[in-house]
Amino acid sequence: MKLPRRHFLGSSLVVLGSTLMDALTTPLWNWKRPLLLDTKTEAAPGQVKFVDVAKEAGLNVPNVWGSDTNKRYIIEAKGSGIAFFDYDGDGWLDIYLTNGTRLGEKWPEGKAPTSQLFKNNRDGTFTNVTEKSGLARTGWQTGVCVGDYNNDGFDDLFCCFWGHNILFHNNGDGTFTDVTRKAGIYDPQIRWGAGCTFLDYDRDGHLDLFVCNYIKLDPAETPGPNDPAMCQWKGIPVMCGPRGLPGDTNVLFRNNGDGTFTDVSAKAGILKPGPRYSITAVSYDFDNDGWPDIYVAVDSEPSILFRNNHDGTFTDVAVISGCAYSENGHEQAGMGVAVGDYDCDGWFDIFKTNFADDTCNLYHNNGDGTFSDVTFSSGIGINNRYVAWGCGFVDYDNDGWQDIIQTNGHVYPQIDAHNIGQTYKNPRLVYKNLRNGEFKDVSDEMGPGITEHYSSRGAAFGDYDNDGDIDVLVLNMGDIPSLLRNDGGNKQNWIKIKLIGTKCNRTAIGARVGVTTGNYTQMDEVHSGSSVMSQGDLRLHFGIGKAEVVDVIEVKWPTTQKIERFTKVKANQILTIREGSGIVTPQSSSSSSTT
Repeated sequence: MKLPRRHFLGSSLVVLGSTLMDALTTPLWNWKRPLLLDTKTEAAPGQVKFVDVAKEAGLNVPNVWGSDTNKRYIIEAKGSGIAFFDYDGDGWLDIYLTNGTRLGEKWPEGKAPTSQLFKNNRDGTFTNVTEKSGLARTGWQTGVCVGDYNNDGFDDLFCCFWGHNILFHNNGDGTFTDVTRKAGIYDPQIRWGAGCTFLDYDRDGHLDLFVCNYIKLDPAETPGPNDPAMCQWKGIPVMCGPRGLPGDTNVLFRNNGDGTFTDVSAKAGILKPGPRYSITAVSYDFDNDGWPDIYVAVDSEPSILFRNNHDGTFTDVAVISGCAYSENGHEQAGMGVAVGDYDCDGWFDIFKTNFADDTCNLYHNNGDGTFSDVTFSSGIGINNRYVAWGCGFVDYDNDGWQDIIQTNGHVYPQIDAHNIGQTYKNPRLVYKNLRNGEFKDVSDEMGPGITEHYSSRGAAFGDYDNDGDIDVLVLNMGDIPSLLRNDGGNKQNWIKIKLIGTKCNRTAIGARVGVTTGNYTQMDEVHSGSSVMSQGDLRLHFGIGKAEVVDVIEVKWPTTQKIERFTKVKANQILTIREGSGIVTPQSSSSSSTT
């Protein structure tokens, strides 16, 4: 087994308590992980189950996305994302559902499908507040990401469409206002926005916005499955694309700090890779230099890793870094992306989902600017029969090691009429982290929420019932969503951290947290977007096994790169940490201490 490398949150001298020190060049500490399995924190087999409680929770609005039986054009097959986010700031995750429409459909007044907002009632149920919110839109709404772009204390919503993207400003009273034109990000062209991510790439304290554009699609110019120039898959006539269709370029908007944005795509180097079939983007600091980078999952072409050059520009280093292709150098149909430090060595790794007849990728960060494709050596490569979409590194049993959850669903409904060994609706997958660099497929042990079959797309991860374990929200094509309640994950201990920026952006996107119990440290960063075109909980969740006290929590704030340190914090709390002020209003009867 490979020994852990040195890691530190950042080059900094740290003092106890919430006192801040300027970043220096001394490593914070050596993060070490156990070299042997610690059976004390081993979850019992079958202890955790996922149960779909969507219907009893009140999530009763079905997804509409083209024909359910015949996808004539690629827009009808792609599907969309989904979001967990606390729109009203009450400490409970609400739900945003994207929605689509049907080509050529004329809906009766008031019957057209729209996007939906559900408020968390704090009792396991949700109330549909779409009408009041002002978020209802009919159209092909694909991706969604969340961030407080104007630092007013309420997280805003950016929604991607095939058509025109929308920036919704959160008014703080349960309503949203379309400020797309006012903010300077309206594009008069018809474009296919896909995933998006808020990030502060220049560390000025204001959230910028990266948007993926997928295909330049004109159905009138695109062959359908019944056209003479039809496309085929395994001998079956299917809709065409993406290969053969024109790709589009991605966009980076710089936040001007006054509620408006400027398109800096060319200046920042975002256009240099040229047109790509980009689907999902997420921002993390992959090289531990204190600056946010961007990874983009790309369909049928090399994926992109934009390294931040610290001067307002980016360079695509995916090919030389080893995370653009498969292990054998092939282009793949990248869909979703998850980022996490699955082996607790202090460097963020990448999981990317792909099309059927191919495996997903697990890229291990080597800590030297390169990644190794460990898909097969890790055990992830055993499944290749699904079209894979939403995904996340999720410690579902709170043992302190990040597992992987993946949603699946084919794009061709007509394959069910053919005996090809694949079906339109599929189960989900769960990979258990064995703590030695390997994973085990435990999907069959995880309950009906995992084994039930759907054609799923977006997935969001978060603790909607605040009971200390991670639940899963899944968008299902042509059906109501799945709300997979985690039953049993909270039998082991945990700590959840909500960060509020003051000098950095208010959402604290880009802030890094380290949690140490004994000689073992985990880390994560607040991030916007990811999975597939989706948004998960902005709070950071850490399972800590049987530990009843977290020895050290450290927060590295992105703008100043300063670090706050907290010691001897009791387990099983939702902590709110405000930059410069320390722990405030813990949501638990348990007390916490800083020294």
